[in-house]
Order: sequence, then C-alpha cells, then structure tokens
Amino acid sequence: MGLRHVLFLWILVNNKSKSSSDKDVILNILSVLTDLLSLGTGRRIHYVISKGGTEALLQALAIAARTEPPDHSILLPLLRLLARVGQRDRKFGLKVQKAEATDIILGLARRNLSHHLYLTHCLWVLRVCASNVTTGTTLGTNGTMELLFKVITPYSKRHVRTVRAAIEALAALLKSKSNSRRAVNKGYLGGLLRLYQDWHHHDVSNNYIYIRRGLLLCLKHITNIQLGRETFLGSLGMEILFTSVQDCLSCKNLDPIITTATQILRKCYPKEPLPVATLRSSYSFPLPGIAKSENPYEGSEGDYESDGEEETEKDLDNEDVESKEEDYDLETDVNKLKTRPVLDRPEEELGQYEAMCPELSHNFQEFESEPEEEKTLEDKTESSAPFHFIPNATSVKHANYRWRKQSATEMGPDPKEKDFKVPLQNLTKKEKCRWHPIDEKRDIIKAAQDAGSCEDEDRAKSHAITLRPLPNEAAWYKKMFYSECEYSINPSPGGRLESSDVATNLLEKHQGDIPFHSPRIYIAKAKCVKSIPDYKDLAFPDFWGHQSPPYSKPMLERKYGVQRDKVLDDVRRLIQPDDVIGRTVFDLDEPSHSSPRLPGSLTFFSKFESGNLRKAIQVREFEYDLIMNADVNSNQHHQWFYFEVRDMKLAVPYRFNVINCEKFNSQFNYGMQLVIYSVKEALQGRPRWLRAGYDICYYKNHYCCSAAAGGGMSGKCYYTLTFSIKFPHNDDVCYLAYHYPYTYSAMMAHLDILEQNRNPKKVYWRQQTLCQTLGGNPCPLLTITAMPESKKRDDLEQFYNRPYVFLMARVHPGESNASWVMKGTLEFLVSSDPIADLLRKCFIFKIVPMLNPDGVINGNHRCSLSGDDLNRQWLTPNSQVHPTIYHAKGLLYYLRSIGRAPLVFCDYHGHSQKKNVFLYGCSIKETLWQAGCMVDTAVITEDVGYRTLPKILDKVAPAFVMNSCSFLVEKSRESTARVVVWREIGVLRSYTMESTYCGCSHGLYKGLQLGTQELEEMGSKLCLGLLILHLKSLPCSKKLMAQAALLLDLEEEITDRAQRSCSNSSLETDDEPPCVEEIDYNTDSSSDGERDFSELDQEIQECLSWAEGETEDEGLTTGQSCSSKALRGLYISSQPTPNSTALPLRSTALGVYSGFESSPA
Repeated sequence: MGLRHVLFLWILVNNKSKSSSDKDVILNILSVLTDLLSLGTGRRIHYVISKGGTEALLQALAIAARTEPPDHSILLPLLRLLARVGQRDRKFGLKVQKAEATDIILGLARRNLSHHLYLTHCLWVLRVCASNVTTGTTLGTNGTMELLFKVITPYSKRHVRTVRAAIEALAALLKSKSNSRRAVNKGYLGGLLRLYQDWHHHDVSNNYIYIRRGLLLCLKHITNIQLGRETFLGSLGMEILFTSVQDCLSCKNLDPIITTATQILRKCYPKEPLPVATLRSSYSFPLPGIAKSENPYEGSEGDYESDGEEETEKDLDNEDVESKEEDYDLETDVNKLKTRPVLDRPEEELGQYEAMCPELSHNFQEFESEPEEEKTLEDKTESSAPFHFIPNATSVKHANYRWRKQSATEMGPDPKEKDFKVPLQNLTKKEKCRWHPIDEKRDIIKAAQDAGSCEDEDRAKSHAITLRPLPNEAAWYKKMFYSECEYSINPSPGGRLESSDVATNLLEKHQGDIPFHSPRIYIAKAKCVKSIPDYKDLAFPDFWGHQSPPYSKPMLERKYGVQRDKVLDDVRRLIQPDDVIGRTVFDLDEPSHSSPRLPGSLTFFSKFESGNLRKAIQVREFEYDLIMNADVNSNQHHQWFYFEVRDMKLAVPYRFNVINCEKFNSQFNYGMQLVIYSVKEALQGRPRWLRAGYDICYYKNHYCCSAAAGGGMSGKCYYTLTFSIKFPHNDDVCYLAYHYPYTYSAMMAHLDILEQNRNPKKVYWRQQTLCQTLGGNPCPLLTITAMPESKKRDDLEQFYNRPYVFLMARVHPGESNASWVMKGTLEFLVSSDPIADLLRKCFIFKIVPMLNPDGVINGNHRCSLSGDDLNRQWLTPNSQVHPTIYHAKGLLYYLRSIGRAPLVFCDYHGHSQKKNVFLYGCSIKETLWQAGCMVDTAVITEDVGYRTLPKILDKVAPAFVMNSCSFLVEKSRESTARVVVWREIGVLRSYTMESTYCGCSHGLYKGLQLGTQELEEMGSKLCLGLLILHLKSLPCSKKLMAQAALLLDLEEEITDRAQRSCSNSSLETDDEPPCVEEIDYNTDSSSDGERDFSELDQEIQECLSWAEGETEDEGLTTGQSCSSKALRGLYISSQPTPNSTALPLRSTALGVYSGFESSPA
C-alpha cells in the first residue's frame, strides 16, 4: 500500500471516528504509517506534511485524549508520529496552537506523571512544540517549566530516558527569552548548575553524556539574556564549568560536553572595552574644507570585504532570529541594471584628461632622431621622467571630444567568438621576464636625481630616512661584516643611512640578485613619501627586498580543538590571574611605554611605511596581546598588521593575540598563516617573507565597543587572531605581517626600474600623475603599449586604434596581494616575451597600480585619509576628498566620450574569506535569475561575452577557479568600481579580480598557500588571457593572427574563425551560478544539535522495543568507562539490562529538587 493511499485512508477514518471509532482500523493505519515513516529519507514525512498530515494527527490526538479512560494503545503511536513529523514541520507550533492542542498535550503529561512511558511520549511532543518560540512562550506561561522541573532529578540510574526527555524539552523551552527570564527569576539557573555538578560528579563512567549536555544546553539558552549571564556569573558558573571542562579534556569522546561548555564560557565572559583610550585611530588628518564627523559603525562586518562579496555577519548567538534569505541584496530593478551612460560632472571638465592620453597624439619623431639607447643616462632620465599633470576643474575642454551615449554592445566590434582550446603544455608555462641587475653607478645617479627632485619639490617636507637598528649582537656583526680584520664594533649601531658604517656595508653586501629591486632606488623613493606620522624609519624587508622561496608551503593543518583550548586559556586568565603580567610594552598613543629593552620582554615597533601596530601588552612571559590601529580618521577596519619585533629567545614558543579584529570569520581558520621576515636570515642570503605560525585560530572574544570609546558606537564585538611562533634566531630582528607587504615606495621604485630596463624600441611607456592624493603623494598613471613598427600611415593607424584595457589595484590598502598580482602584470607587459610583445600590439594599457597611496603609506586596511572606503565612492566621488577616484572615473568618462571606452576594466583586490583567484562581473540576466525573477528574453537581451575572460583564465591560470566567479549585481555594491564602470561607462567586461590571502582548493596549487611568485604569475596569466580574448573577440590582421598561431599553437582554431556561429556564445548562459563557500565556524555556530532529526528519531525507534511494564535503562556497570555504546552519537542510550524490574515513577522521585526553590539561597 502506497503512502498516498494510507494517508487518504487515515484522513477518511479519522473524520469518521468523530461519530463511530473503528479502533482496529486506526491501529492498523497507525502501524503502517509508523513503518513507512521510519524507513527511507525525510521525503515521506514532508509529503505527509504537505497533504495535511500534521493537522490530521493533531485532530486524532484531540479525539483520543477526550476518551475516558484514555486509550494509550492509540495515544502512544499518535504521540510518536507527532514527534517525528512535528520536528520537520516548520509550522508545527502554529498548527498546535490553531488546533488548541497545547493544553491537551500538557494535560496528558500532568495526568501521566506516575507512568514514565506515557510521560516520555508527552515530553517528546512538548519538546517539538517548544522549538517554536511563540508556542514555547505559551507553554511557559501555562506552567510547563514547573512541570518539567518536577521530572528532572539529581543523579540516578532510574528513569533516565524520562529525565533526558524532560531536560531536552526544557532546553527547547528556554529558547524563549521570556521563559529564560522566568527561569532566572524563579532561581532555576542556580539549580541547573547544581544539577549539572551532581550528574558530572557521579557519572564517572560517562554513561549519561546526553543528560549532562542537555543541562548545558539549558544553561546555554538561559544565558542568551543579560540577566541570565549576570546570574550565571554570580552563581560562580564560570568556575564550575571551567573546572568540569578540565576533567573532561582527557577523554575525546566527551567533546559534546566540552564544546557546549566552552560556548557558554565564551559567551558569559564579562564584556570589556578594548584597553585603549579611544577607538579612533592614533592618526588623524584634517580634510580640506569639510568638517568630518565621527564615523558611525557602518553596518554589517561583511561590508569590509574587498568588493564586499558574500560577507554578511550572522547573529550566531541569537537563535530566535531566523536566517535571512541569501539573495535579499540582489538588485531586481531592471532599469537600475541596464547601462545608463550619464555624467556626474560638467562636460567641460573632460577635456583636461586629453593630456593623460599622449599616445593618441604622439608623432613619434624619435624614429628620425638618435636611437634612444645611445642617449646619455641624464638625457634618458629627463625624457622619460614622469609627467606630473594635475587635473583640475578649470582645465580647457578638448575640442574633439563628445559624450557618446552607447550601449555596451556598441562599444566596438565584438563579433561571434571562437572557442579556443589552449594546449595544456602552455597552461602552466610561466611567462616571466628575466631582469638583469642594473649597473651600480646608474642606480646611484638615478637615486640621486630622484632624491633631488623630491627635495626641490618640497624642501620643507623632505626628511632623512633611518634604517631600523639591526640585531645588536657584537659577535654577529663582526662575523657578518668584519670577518677579515679585527675591528671594534658598537653592540648597538644606529644604522643611519647617511653616516653609518653598517648601512654602507649593507649596501655593499647586497648582491643585486633580487629581480626588479634596488635598495638605493628604494631609499630615494622613501625619502619622498609624505606620511601623517612623518616616518623617520625604514623597515629592513622593504629596504633589502624579498626573494620568493623555491617552494610553496601547504596550508596549515588545523590542530584538533585549538580554538577551544584558546578560549579556555582566556577563561583561565579571568579566574586564575596570578601569572598575568599585564604590562604595556608598546603604545603609539603613549611613546613612554615604548622604551626599548624592557627586561624579560620583546621590543615592538611599527612607525614605518605601511606599519600597523597600536599597542602591545605583555600578558605572560611569552604571551602578548596586540591591538591594531584603526584606519586614519576612522574607528574601525582593523585587519592589516605589519610590525617589527626584536630581543627574542631562540626556539621559545611565543604566543600573540591580535584582539581587535572585526570580520566574523577568516581564512586563518582554514589553513592560512601570517608571514615573517628575519633580518639574520636575509643577511645570510635568504631574504624572503615566509609563511609561519602554528596553533592559529580566529574566534570571537570578550571585548566590545563601549559608547564612550567609540564616539557613540556601541555593541560591536571583536575577534581574536591568535598564533604561536618560534623565532629562528636568538636576538634577531623579525617582521610579522598579515600578508606579504608591498609599500608605496616599493611600487614607485619598481616603476622606475621597469622604465629603465624596458626596450624603448618596442615598449611605449609613459608614466604620468593621475592626481595628487590628500596626503600630497603622486598617484601614478601608466600607459603601456607597443611602439609602432614605423611611421607609415598603416602602422600609426594601427597604433592609434588599438582598444584600451584599464587596470587598477590597491584601492584597499590592506590587500597587498593585489599589488603582487599587479607587479606580475607590469613585469610581463614590459618584458621581451614574444607573447608580451604581441599583447602590446593588441592593446593600449591604462594602469593605475596603486589607487590609494595614502592608505598604503599610513598602514590603513580599508580607507583613505578621509576615512572613506574609496571603493564605495564611485557613484559620486568628491574631487577634494576622493581625488584618485574622481580622476580615474574622469579618465574613463573621457575615453568613453571619444568612443574609446575600454574593452576590459579590471580592479585588483584581495579576499580574506575565500580561496583561489576569481572574478566578479556584472550580468542582468544572472542577477534576475538568482533573485527568482521572471526574465523575458525577448525584452532583456544580453551579450554573454562577460564570461569569456573568466573561462579563458580558468584554462590558463593555475590559481584561477571559474566556479568561484560570480556575475551578480547587489544593491550594496552599486557604488563600487565594477558596477559603476559597467553601468555608467558601458564596459561589458567590467571585473573585480579577487585573490585569496590563503591558498587554493582546486587545480595545480590545491592545498598550497599562495606566495608572491604565484600571485605574480596570476598577473602574467591575466595578460595571456587578454591576448586570447582579443583573438576570440576582435578582428585581427593576418600578420597578428599568424604570430598568435605560432606562439599559442592554435593555428587550426584561429583559421577556423570564419565558421564560428552565435550558438557558441549562447551556450555560455547554461552555466549554473556559482555557490558561495560555506563557512563552519565551530564554537561560534548557533547549532547545538537540536535540529539533528536523527537524535529524536533514534529515541523513538528505541521506544518501539519497550513493552509496558518493562524496565528502562538503569545504566551500565562502572567498569564500562567511556563505552562506545553510551557515546554513540550524542544522545543514544545503552540497552536495558535484562534482569531489572519495572518501577513506576513515584511522586517522591519526581518531587521538586531542593535546588529549585522560588528564590536563590
């Protein structure tokens, strides 16, 4: 008999039974239903629910309960079915109230207090009813808690199934905050603690884990309210649970108890404000003509992510709140999704950007003049010096531009695309240009010229740069620098670049074997940097350089229970503070606390370019709490850190706790490590940043934002990043950072070196200044393409008509991985690689390598000096407050106005919560489909070419994963570069490229953390992808196609170009939208196992073997400690002992436990 027929017969008989009950038929139907619903998956139960089965069962329960005396042969299977069906019916509580069944179930429970079997069935249904907060509140007002506390007894081996059912029902009931308040007011919390102690103390064989954890769940729910937490603390709950957890740590099978207790301890840890005077940044900057108010807390922490994709803070501790729909943020207004080319400024202003496109008016007189390589260094430097054009609103309008309102498909020819297949042997080939060290003399001349120009520009602002002191070990210095002669060495040399012998020796020792890096050029550039703290010190890694290690490091395997152990260490600090030092050893706000060489302490420092460490507190001898500085003019965005530490001991495990992180999760929980740079290692020939650290985890702590410290912003929670490190040398100088640092000075020096080492006959290079930043630093703009082959008309016309590609990076300062990817792009573009040469002939590249120089310089994570996230200012940027965004958008507007809108726009970012490298793009149809909207394809047409580049990169770039890409447009992202350029400039292929801070979950680098080499490779692979995109999407000359066929081994595919059809492109829409990476947050998870249907199902299944009058489990023998039978799952009881006798529950056994008096003792 099928389920549908059984259900139909059940409803028919049930309706008939109102007048004439047919007991045998009902029992048979209940038996069949029980058998059918006990097998298979939950689909059968959901089918029963959809056909009104819940209502029918409740109706039958009401009829059976009115029978006198009650027929338990019908009631018991009915209650079992209700418990099994009800836990899967999300509207069960409302249906129970509508059927007025709460009083019936409660009445049955009261009438059966003396019969454990009947009472257990009633308690199961009460538990399911109470899972609905509204129904649970109603039950609470009707005296259900008092009833349950009569059933819950101190430790006993008798009637444990009933006690268990009562505890689980109470835990469900306490999800209601009103019930929790009622329980606290009646003194039940202290009684629960004493009950837990009693069961914990007596259950030496660990046979009743389910009861102990059930009591903890009651405490967990009751402490969700402030009154509950305060009472818990006053009842010494922290000490009780902490002590009990210590007893459980030796037995891994007790993890359910340890985890739940740890959650309670973390939640009830008394909240404290951060140990800083104010949450505002230690640095402030006056804004031009604008009174900047205190920044309020800007919504959810998910808004901090680069381009903010899929990072929404969930209320992990409030289980009364239902989770929001994932797609609530998707834009569903078709008018807002369509391209709308509009201007945010007067048309006259666009003319100023003509000067930023010198390639369009260059006459290439150098073809007739002396060869460039024969010029003197001085002439070459002068001719290729950066062109410092500072745009302003009064610039002259260009005579030939006009604002063209084109749709994305009108931007340029984009004919039918061909599905190229790149040979596998070419996919992992690394197209990196080889750099030969620059002549030392030329370095010195160039550095001197740059330093001179910097000082001439603003002598009042110029400053001397001091290299940070090196390891202060006389014998080590003697070995490193004076091994051939006896020399008296000062144990603590200052290391000043202008006069120090040590610095001179360092420069002589540098072998120049780090590609595209020169310490002298770096120094010259660093002298020109303008910072708020007016940096006087130079971090050694930035000065000396970084060389990629010859290997990739695998993701760190997470140690089992590491997060739990760290939380317990924090609790121990609270209740056992005897060994806590609590000494401030570094403080940006109080320099007197930062005196070096404090006895028994590490020495910290962070006042150098991109540095970020606000405060260091020594907790114990080898443990330190660290506080990061907020972004300038802000009180938030704590993630990036970069600081120096010295005076360490060799091979001693030091623990560091960064206690004011803000994101609700991090890749540090999934294998990511921070990076470390050792000065001693570097000077011994290993100058590199390395992944380091163990026992790493990231979790919510007890610090919160007070209204006083936050300028009115309160209620915000903080998270701890904790890690341990063993330093490689004694008394070394080491630098720790969130990710591989890449400073503004490094970028400026890199551009100079690239310019000097390019082939001027082949590479067209122009470095200009997009604008001056708020802090007075130039924001460079690069133009890179191939020189025309001659001055012939055809060659010049091909040069002028090349499509544009617009690339930019580092709008978020803390995303240093974006700069490493950009570094790879730039090095490949100017290299002598044949593919790079061909690519330059295909495109003109406009590149802003660092869009937020001030943020990078001053150690910000997210914002500029204005305290604004610049990637949320693209809709209406302010020319004074957001100059880099205003003029980058203006340049894009100008290109659009002359009919040269970019073929591709890509903004390089970093992502802290996802692995791999991937793109975010924009699609009308995919957004509407994901939001569940009907899409009329006859009205809404869309070119699917936005998917072509990601698909190419999926084939050619080992770190890139297509399945991680998304093309959805969210309302909260409407002011980002990606969306604005797509919608206002009309660029179909407008992307955000996200690079993980961690590593890869797919492909060649699966299981490995990405280093700088892999990030740079991604930058070069993007170039290869752009070349293939050009060949697939745009008309090409026969000569160029022949070169491409030779280089890419794609001759057959390219010559088949004429046979392409539209059907190839249409297939691209069949791809399913990517899935968001799920995050399991361990102790922060709101799940406590109560939604695991198998638990209650298991109890009910065991109950079917009971016979009325048969005994229930009286426990196992004491010799079966931690038995696998008792510990299977969480709540599975042991089998009944065969020789025990049945004992009905007596009122004495069910009397009110002395711990549950009306008021606390």
